[in-house]
Amino acid sequence: MNWLARRALQAVITALMALALLFFLIRSLPGDPLAVLSEDRPLTSEQVRDLQRRYQLDQPLGAQFTAFMGGAVRGDFGTSIQYGRPVRQLVLERLPRTLLLGATVLLINFTLGLWLGVQQALHRGRPLDRILTTLSLTGYATPSFWLGLMLVLVFAVRLHWLPAAGSQDPGLDGAGVLTVVLDRLRHLILPALTLAAVSIASSMRYQRAAMLEALRQPYVAAARARGLTEGQVTWGHAWRSALPSVLTLFGLWLPILVVGAVFVEQVFAWQGLGSLTAGAAAARDYPLLMGTAVLATAAVVTGSLVSDVLHALLDPRARAE
Repeated sequence: MNWLARRALQAVITALMALALLFFLIRSLPGDPLAVLSEDRPLTSEQVRDLQRRYQLDQPLGAQFTAFMGGAVRGDFGTSIQYGRPVRQLVLERLPRTLLLGATVLLINFTLGLWLGVQQALHRGRPLDRILTTLSLTGYATPSFWLGLMLVLVFAVRLHWLPAAGSQDPGLDGAGVLTVVLDRLRHLILPALTLAAVSIASSMRYQRAAMLEALRQPYVAAARARGLTEGQVTWGHAWRSALPSVLTLFGLWLPILVVGAVFVEQVFAWQGLGSLTAGAAAARDYPLLMGTAVLATAAVVTGSLVSDVLHALLDPRARAE
């Protein structure tokens, strides 16, 4: 328990330091949010001064940071300059779509990705291993926006199998639950496949390396000597031993659940937090950018903490250390 308390305290300190750094980096971005806002509708000098007071843009950075941290502790991230609505309200509206996309990608990565990584380890140096390695690295090196556009061109424009953009059909108001669910799944397929294709390589490579290390251990040879089947040796001994090291990926991929992928959401007009963050950055919407930054920071720190705890629960050596 002492280890967990120390680790939690480290996570809190890390999150506070990250938020402080992000605050000042975002404020140092070139451009003026009020100048961007005045592009749509001209603002008088009196309106500019009023907006500066409302968003505390006329205050020193230290005072702005203190006000932000005080509001963030209460869950109040201020009002969006671009939309004129509370940041918390905007984030909560977009969060379900991003969670759906991120959870789907995580499910693919930590099921199909880990299984393929095990197959690579079991067929090391054979054609299957080389083919899977080539495919995974190709997907990893492919830009997500280009792959998304190609998938839209093939499956939406040419074959008309799947919708090209959006998260749901606007013409389904009043439709049955099953119809709505199936429509949401059809819209989810292309963005989820795009994001999974460019990210599954990490899961496969981590699992392959961990399995190869586990298969070289003496207890695996002892299990085979006792007459256990290859399936029992692979999944009951080697994979179970390799799993804790793979859990470190959880901390890296958990932010997908919160922020999503900006390029993928932009390509498919998936109205989640990724596209919201991209729009906020273009408009220099400081409150909205910091609201999404808080969620991203919390996701990264929480994922790291959870992966450490799971690693300690599954591996007694980690608890001893």
